[in-house]
Parts: sequence; structure tokens; C-alpha cells
Amino acid sequence: MKIFDSHTHLNSEEFLDDVPGYLKRAAELGVVKMTNIGSNTQLNADAIKLAHQYDQLFAAVGWHPEDSKNYDDGAEKLLEEQLTDSRVVALGEIGLDYHWDTSPQDVQRRVFARQIAIAKEVGKPIVVHNRDAFADTYRIIKEADIRDIGGVMHSFNGDPEWLKKFLDLGMHISYSGVASFKNAHEVHDAVRATPLDVMMVETDAPYLTPEPHRGEQNEPGFTRYTVEAIAKERETTPEVIAAATFKNAEEFYKIEED
Repeated sequence: MKIFDSHTHLNSEEFLDDVPGYLKRAAELGVVKMTNIGSNTQLNADAIKLAHQYDQLFAAVGWHPEDSKNYDDGAEKLLEEQLTDSRVVALGEIGLDYHWDTSPQDVQRRVFARQIAIAKEVGKPIVVHNRDAFADTYRIIKEADIRDIGGVMHSFNGDPEWLKKFLDLGMHISYSGVASFKNAHEVHDAVRATPLDVMMVETDAPYLTPEPHRGEQNEPGFTRYTVEAIAKERETTPEVIAAATFKNAEEFYKIEED
């Protein structure tokens, strides 16, 4: 069984002291490819660096809504340069976060829309972060029309109604460890309703650790437990979920098979 962790953060300081160790444990659990996601100058640079050091790692670069207050002309110029790197497969994570609200909401919306425009210019798919901002996230993606480049709702935590809305925009849907949480009933409903050909899986490590390791620091290998939780919800096997989501991630990120 081969698993693709479509959204992780080995570029975070929690992991940088032992990346080979985390990759080894991931491989033992079947997780053999992963995309490290950036969110600001440092994390973008580290994602690219890791992608050049390890063949199984790829990079996405972008400005997270929490960091969008620091996005300026210099940041945009650097981002455009980074997007030309051969190991960068997407622009992200970008979007809106009205929960933490560390950047003004109008700034978040402006930076989100601007980065989608850049993604369309360079032909890269987008990785979207949404927290407590469904309506505005949906509106901005709809107005931009991302069908020509593609996009994914990372760690989707909406109900089937919101699922349908984003599917209608041409978005992929990625599920994190939340899909394994016992009380995440709306996410379970969405998991069962998501077409398998647009589904991906992720850890968002070091966050959102799945059962049975909830309470511990998350790591890429734990994608396996999200795969198992989704299989249980859909009454199929982990092998079916792993194979489909692996194929979807490779196609989404335009990664050629080994």
C-alpha cells in the first residue's frame, strides 16, 4: 500500500532536526510521497530546500492568511521566482482564516485573490486554507474560476452542502486526521459523499493528529490512520482509498510516476 501525504509541514521547526527519521517512519507505514506546504518566507524556502534534498518530497509555496499582513511587493516578487523552481508543484497554502484573525480580513481577502491570479498566470494549482470563512472563501474562488489550474480544499471540515459547492467549482477535497475524530459527524458525512476521483489525504503535521495517536505530535506517517478512518466510513478497504488518493495527488500536483 502506497500513500501520498498531500499536505504536511516537515519544513516546520518541529521536524527539521530529524527529517530522515520522520521519512523512515513514514515509509514503514506506507507513506512514500508528500508535499511540504509553505506559508511565509522562511517556510517556503525550507519546503523548497527539502524537496531538492529528498526525492519523495515536493514543495508548495504561498502566503498563509495568518501571514498575509506581511505580504508586499518584495514577497510577491520572491514568490513568483520560487514558483519557477522545478520542485514546486503548487501555490499554497493560501486562503482565509477568520478564527485566529491575525491579519485583517480585508487584507486576507486581497492577498488570497492576488495569489490565485498569480497561480493562474504560472499554471500551478492552489492549496486552500479555510477556517470559519466558508462564504468568503467560496466567493473568491468562484469569482476567480480556478478550473483551468485546479485547487484543493485542504483539511476539509465542512458538511455535505459546502462539499457540493466546492466540488461544483472544480475543487479537489483533502481530508486530515479530523476524519478519524469520533465526534466529527459533518466531516464523516462529507467523507462518504466525496467522489473518490477528487479525494486526497493529508496529515497537516504537526497539527490535527488522527486517532489512535490524538494528543501526540502529528507526523507524515500518520496519514495511514486517516486512510484507515476514511475506508471505515466508506465501507471499503484502506488499499482502495490509498490507491485512489495516491493517484489523485500525483495527477493534481502533475508528478510523474516513478
